[in-house]
Amino acid sequence: IETPEAFLKAIGRSSDTKLSSLSESLAEWNSFWQLRGSEMKQASVPVRDRRYILWSMEKYRLGWAIKDFAHEPKPRKQIRGRGPSVQFGKRIRSRRDR
Repeated sequence: IETPEAFLKAIGRSSDTKLSSLSESLAEWNSFWQLRGSEMKQASVPVRDRRYILWSMEKYRLGWAIKDFAHEPKPRKQIRGRGPSVQFGKRIRSRRDR
């Protein structure tokens, strides 16, 4: 990986499109590694994506291979709320059904 764009494509999650507004800071490799969360915030990068990009940059600095730490986001939950949807062998719909 020789360019910041290649790094962002390698970590996935469409990170290369989310930092397109920071093209002047992505021009050079050294300035990319000095990028801060506050600069990403001013470029209106969402919090979850900011955290993932900064986390990935730190793992890469520590010498990890990208394939070891890059992953897709968690899928959306099918059932809203917390806890199991089945309790005591019965499907929980609401509190009134108990």
